[in-house]
Amino acid sequence: MTTPALITVANLTMAYDSFVLQRDLNFTIHQGDIFVIMGDSGCGKSTLLRHLIGLKAPASGTVYFHDTNFWAVSEGERNQILRRCGILYQSGALFSSMTLAENIALPLSQHTTLATTEIDEIVSMKLQLVGLGGFDHFYPSEISGGMKKRAGLARAMALDPEILFFDEPSAGLDPISARLLDELILELRDSLGATIVIVTHELPSIFAIASNAIFLDADSHSMIAHGPPHTMLATSSNPKVKEFLTRGGSFCLGNTINSSPPIPQGVSLHE
Repeated sequence: MTTPALITVANLTMAYDSFVLQRDLNFTIHQGDIFVIMGDSGCGKSTLLRHLIGLKAPASGTVYFHDTNFWAVSEGERNQILRRCGILYQSGALFSSMTLAENIALPLSQHTTLATTEIDEIVSMKLQLVGLGGFDHFYPSEISGGMKKRAGLARAMALDPEILFFDEPSAGLDPISARLLDELILELRDSLGATIVIVTHELPSIFAIASNAIFLDADSHSMIAHGPPHTMLATSSNPKVKEFLTRGGSFCLGNTINSSPPIPQGVSLHE
């Protein structure tokens, strides 16, 4: 059974002045998806994320959250929609002068009327959820890169968002830390029912966690593939998609190197 559509992108064109980055994008993100935006450098992945989180208006086309045209409503209404979203930036974007607890408490103190004791309880719970229980009073400079990403994720979840947006969450992490972050993302989707939208080029993450994906092409300025990554690899006739998803024939998953990602049973790569 198809789950409800949370975000619908219709005929979206992204541009910087006269330069069109992507044109006529059409796709839907459903409740419970782990939805990956991928493609080569310069194709507009992060720019698309900016359109989805209200940082850049489209040149044309629409973005719907449920049935609301996001860019047709007032700024106040957009802010109300974004209150239901959490964002994890590539660097974690923690405030270096604040402890982890203070970083996570910030959106709660700004956007709720909760008492300090209630905020402290929520902060502690969010840190426990991402495996950082007991690190409340640590500063970002005192923890590892992987821990910073998890702390950033705890802050993104502070307001119990319906949708989480991640920009290259595994960037700069060693393979073990990246795999642990992938496992945490899956746990959050399964335990909290969150819908997750991720910009990434990391193949192990793409094949391990994505339930659906789109592939943006920098040359044609268009979306050239759409669907679950394994299916995309197995069925796409576009050589750029094949090249990207196999990295020219070598695919790394965990600690093993395979000639390609596992292909679903009954699917042939020969068209």
